[in-house]
Amino acid sequence: MLTEYEAGDYETGGRRFEKIVRFSTVAPVKAGWLVKDKGIWTLTPEGEAALHAYPDPEQFIRAVGQLYKKWKSAQPVANEVDDPEGELTEESASITLEEAEEMAWAEIEAYLAAMPPYDFQELVASLLRAMGYHVAWVAPPGKDGGTDIIAYNDPLGTRPPRIKVQVKRNANSPRIDVTGLRSFMAVLGEGDVGLYVALSGFTKDADFEARQSHRRISLIDSRKLVELWTTHYAQLSDTARTQLPLKPVWFLASES
Repeated sequence: MLTEYEAGDYETGGRRFEKIVRFSTVAPVKAGWLVKDKGIWTLTPEGEAALHAYPDPEQFIRAVGQLYKKWKSAQPVANEVDDPEGELTEESASITLEEAEEMAWAEIEAYLAAMPPYDFQELVASLLRAMGYHVAWVAPPGKDGGTDIIAYNDPLGTRPPRIKVQVKRNANSPRIDVTGLRSFMAVLGEGDVGLYVALSGFTKDADFEARQSHRRISLIDSRKLVELWTTHYAQLSDTARTQLPLKPVWFLASES
């Protein structure tokens, strides 16, 4: 049960409890017990072991506090002047950046999820062109036989391999499982390379199947897709950029 103070809001805006939780995770992150990525917080094996080793909250806080101090002492000193508020300021900046990243990612995911399937297919084709591939065919609306895009390494398609792409704008659907992956792998010919793009992502079994298969196939989820889009953003045409328009936001980097 939250206290009245914890449940309240800051005068400048924002829920106080959310800030408290975020500040409390700074030490576990620096200790290597917790990993954050675009709004997903994942407990590391070391963090899981710590939960079992320190079942008492006070013991846990002391242990992670010691690791945080150890991490902090290993960081380069910016200057010789002691700044008692410096650590708090640095943590505040880290929290602000974290919130901005999570908010931006949530907006990007929602934008992609709401995109018409054929438009999303065209977005993937635009990305391939920006990466230097030559898109020879994009499936029109309707049945596609398991292949949505065909691309090559050269304009005439004379240099192997042929790239076959299946695109699933299924953000709110279950992750692609082994059965779904195998149905796509069945359409790959000898020497073909397969790209499976799915906003929902893939199950662990499907990921393992792709890595162990003798066929060359890459799995691209929403995170990998956006990562590739931002990496090759400068190579996108002006028209392509309107399909997923992004703008970088600059934050002051801490010494760490």
